[in-house]
Amino acid sequence: MKYLTIATTVAALAGAGPGQAGAETISSSYSSTAPKACRMIGKPNDEDGSATRVCPGKYGLVVLINEGDLREVVSVGRNREAAAKEPAAQAWFGPFSSTGDTVEWRAADNKPFAIIQRWLIADNSEQDKRGGPVSRAMLAVTRLPPGAVCHIAYVDVAANPNANALARQAADEFARDFNCGKDSVKTIGQSGRSTALVKR
Repeated sequence: MKYLTIATTVAALAGAGPGQAGAETISSSYSSTAPKACRMIGKPNDEDGSATRVCPGKYGLVVLINEGDLREVVSVGRNREAAAKEPAAQAWFGPFSSTGDTVEWRAADNKPFAIIQRWLIADNSEQDKRGGPVSRAMLAVTRLPPGAVCHIAYVDVAANPNANALARQAADEFARDFNCGKDSVKTIGQSGRSTALVKR
């Protein structure tokens, strides 16, 4: 599978936190969580739709995706067991939810610190043509080790034409100093329907 890498040099005032180098190379690279790119763990449960897959990530990390009751959770770790122990592995949303197949990895000087992933959040207030809830797009930013793996920021895609740039800025500025369990997940940019649904 071919991965794209983009690198830019930024100054400390453009995103480096306290104690970080005055200038660093921030890069984006991409991996896939499409089922064909991943390894299924066990057999899917037809009764509740639960399934678990482990997907190759970047920098020696894997992406763990658990699905159950039409909701997904995503975590990252050195292996499946490590990823399953992280706070992100318990980060369920109330509405039905699913993720896109692309994970963006943010790294500073080749050290990963965050991922960005598109989520689709079910909005029961409006029906689609098939009679199901419409999906609202949101970007979730998740911090990576060292330290815990957890969501740090959400960006509503419909409300922010520059959603991708906002998510990258949030990752660069907040991920490394974010304290999982103590700091609150931030809504970046304009709030919209998707961020309202998940922050209830």
